[in-house]
Amino acid sequence: MTELHYLTVSAAHTALAAGELTAVELTEACLARINATEPQIRAFLHLTPEAALAAARAADERRRRGQALSPLDGIPIGIKDVICTNGVPTTAGSRILAGFRPPYNATVIERLLAAGAVLIGKLNCDEFAMGSSTENSAYQITTNPWDTSRVPGGSSGGSAAAVAAGQVPATLGTDTGGSIRQPAALCGISGLKPTYGRVSRYGLIAYGSSLDQIGPMAWTVADLALIMNVIAGHDPRDGTSAPIPTPDYTAALTGDIRGLRIGIPREYFVEGMEPGVEAATRTAIEVLREQGATLVEVSLPHTKYALPTYYIIAPAEASANLARFDGVRYGFRAEGETMWEQIEQTRGQGFGPEVRRRIMLGTYALSAGYYDAYYRRAQQVRTLIRRDFDQVFNEVDLLATPTSPTVAFPIGQKINDPLAMYLSDVCTLPINLAGVPALVVPCGFSDGLPVGLQLIGRPFDEATLLRVGDAYQRVTDWHTRRPDLARA
Repeated sequence: MTELHYLTVSAAHTALAAGELTAVELTEACLARINATEPQIRAFLHLTPEAALAAARAADERRRRGQALSPLDGIPIGIKDVICTNGVPTTAGSRILAGFRPPYNATVIERLLAAGAVLIGKLNCDEFAMGSSTENSAYQITTNPWDTSRVPGGSSGGSAAAVAAGQVPATLGTDTGGSIRQPAALCGISGLKPTYGRVSRYGLIAYGSSLDQIGPMAWTVADLALIMNVIAGHDPRDGTSAPIPTPDYTAALTGDIRGLRIGIPREYFVEGMEPGVEAATRTAIEVLREQGATLVEVSLPHTKYALPTYYIIAPAEASANLARFDGVRYGFRAEGETMWEQIEQTRGQGFGPEVRRRIMLGTYALSAGYYDAYYRRAQQVRTLIRRDFDQVFNEVDLLATPTSPTVAFPIGQKINDPLAMYLSDVCTLPINLAGVPALVVPCGFSDGLPVGLQLIGRPFDEATLLRVGDAYQRVTDWHTRRPDLARA
């Protein structure tokens, strides 16, 4: 058997169901791996070993009685620290929420617990999910398990690194502009950004409310399908949750993609893309053609406007969402002689530089005299970007593109160059603006570092993306590669 800490969710479920492994053994192996690798990786902000082992013992007892709840029963899962967990510190990677323990669970947490999953701790992220490298966390910088001198991507860098390092078989992340897909690509794992509204956002600490989406990260597409079967579906507590039935995602994994039409958008092979990234992506696309899919070159002409559009809309929404953190009601509070001075000091000391930068950008875009020139126009361009996707999906079933123009870059290389950092998400931002789903699977290496293939689908058609990603993984072995932490 593969080392316990490197088991996929599917393999762990099979071993648990066959009695070859107990949930306690699996959880103990994950905790041991976390303790051994955290000095290098720094993926976790808070661990809950006692609660995890108690949940594992309960899962073993259910299996002994023949009452296993789901394929996730007894499977350890890590949670990005922007998702509320009852009584467990949830800081969004920010000093302004230091010590905050939510009095309730997010809907995705409720659903994981109801399925018997073992929640093992909270994972590091860029502060309030604002970043592409996990260097913006107020607490620590997470490293890439393939090369610990490099970033794991962001903002779900802790979620990606924890899987890649073998600390847990799966995690939850969030994706506002690529924050599941870009770190999945840079860490050599699989990640899914569902359609906006497919997975409940209730209990998610908001960054951009019209963009944020929770999704799973794991080694394989089959694992993502198992998790989606649990977390997807309508939630009446979330006004953005779509009342649309969810399919059985594992039933979509047929291995057969013959006859599918896959669009290759010319705009996504951007100037400045590393040659190794483009080569690995094009090779992966050719594998899909060999499996029976038809490749069609297509155009999404408004893609070039996605970056400026996103960096008006997202900061504008952030400036509104983060206005609640003022030191009056909860969280960090700085002292001041007047109420306004207290609020100013609290926000100045509690928020990091990237969060302050985006709040100021957003406040400016929404201010009197500039709203029409910036925010309203950005929303109009967003509509054009969405129409591009609508039109191209009349011609093809899905799209295949690169995920990131580069492999993981060195820690510190871009942190003082915000524009260079923002360009890291140039291939992922349009998907969030359009609200469509996208899947990333590992598809090769460049200079010894992972490269990810991005598959983009029609709204609420995650099943087709998972079908194609799974078919690709059946004939390739990139998802079976594991980093050597002794060398990283």
